[in-house]
Amino acid sequence: MNEDFLKAKELLKLASRAQCNADELVSALRLLKEENEDLYIQSLKSLSLNNLANVAVLMPEFMLSDMLSSFSTAVLARAVDELESDDATDLIQTLEHIDEQKARLILNSVEKEHKKDISLLKSYEKNSAGAYMQTEFLQAFLDESLESAVQRYKKLRASGEIEQVQHFFVTDKDNVLSFCLPFSEALFLDFDTKFKDLDKANLKLIKNFVYDSDSIDKVVNLVKSYDLSVVAVLDKNMRLMGRITYDDIHDYLQEQATEQIYNLVGVDDEAEEETILKATKARGFWLFINLITSLVSANIISLFSGEIESLVALAVLMPIVASMGGNTGSQALTVTVRRLSLGEIKFAKAKYIILRELKISLLNGFLFALIMGSVAYLWFGIHLLGVVIALSMLINLGLAGFIGSIVPLSLKKLGYDPAVGSSVILTALTDALGFFSFLLLAKLILL
Repeated sequence: MNEDFLKAKELLKLASRAQCNADELVSALRLLKEENEDLYIQSLKSLSLNNLANVAVLMPEFMLSDMLSSFSTAVLARAVDELESDDATDLIQTLEHIDEQKARLILNSVEKEHKKDISLLKSYEKNSAGAYMQTEFLQAFLDESLESAVQRYKKLRASGEIEQVQHFFVTDKDNVLSFCLPFSEALFLDFDTKFKDLDKANLKLIKNFVYDSDSIDKVVNLVKSYDLSVVAVLDKNMRLMGRITYDDIHDYLQEQATEQIYNLVGVDDEAEEETILKATKARGFWLFINLITSLVSANIISLFSGEIESLVALAVLMPIVASMGGNTGSQALTVTVRRLSLGEIKFAKAKYIILRELKISLLNGFLFALIMGSVAYLWFGIHLLGVVIALSMLINLGLAGFIGSIVPLSLKKLGYDPAVGSSVILTALTDALGFFSFLLLAKLILL
């Protein structure tokens, strides 16, 4: 029995009676599932309620399916009650993908107020600020003292109604937000001070906020621009609805980065978390698309088989043209997709982005055309062969830069993720155009 397996067993044994790190628990459960299914289910059932709740939020769907079949609705509802509203909502929505009926039963079994908060968060659009906020926050009122708010926080913390907070969200009696007071500032105040008097003091009060209907990307930009650890979320009437914390932003950015990387090469991030068979199936779709496009490139080459037979140097040099085009296109593609994901590109400036990538690609094309033209001439001693590969290199690199920028922009304009399959499309076009331009020029100029 290997050391990692033994450590996983010990950690899960501890998790039946003590609070443990959720990431480590999920990793331990994964290992047990691979090695010993019965022990895995046994360890899952032995988790304390709090640990069960925390690992459920991080589990992939195939492990959550095991949880659904291993626990009663009542136990899972109590686990959901352990979670903050945003995590509880994420868990319920994931469970709905697996078993909608059981997820509904679980939601109906959670505490009334918690169910109300989860239902509210579920009602927001997927990428809105409201969908990412949590409804637990430390509220203070303009007419009350700092001492009063601190004492209320102690009671809430002791009862488990609220966990880590870094700010007082100060509102009027109608719940309209006035400002946020960081704890770091509150520590230096007289506790008898009333919040309504703080606006006159020389304090770093936070007045940034977002509306619940705003895009989550606006929240990300706000956090980055002002180095915020928390952002207040308001409704259209300026009433305080919830907060988005820096860890929520971190998780969102991590998910986006992972999804973007996977999408660029046609890999399904959810399938990668599941069985080998499902991951194979998900990858196989784009590999099949790639096979079709490769056959197109092979067919282009076959059209010039006579020319290749009469001059073997063409077979030696043509992969270089396609490879350089592919790499140039990948550079343009990666830069464009990344800038789209960060919200740095607006469609009003799409023409500028395409022309910029085209100019960069053509400048590189001109440089490498000179290099490869010289190499081809020195290698094979055929002057016109150098001219052919130089022209083909210039054409293919220019087109690759154009394609690498226009493909993700077009996908975004059509409402699709700009990264999905872009790499496969790019490779297909640059290979086909590279082979065709090189062999056609060789036929027209050399043969």
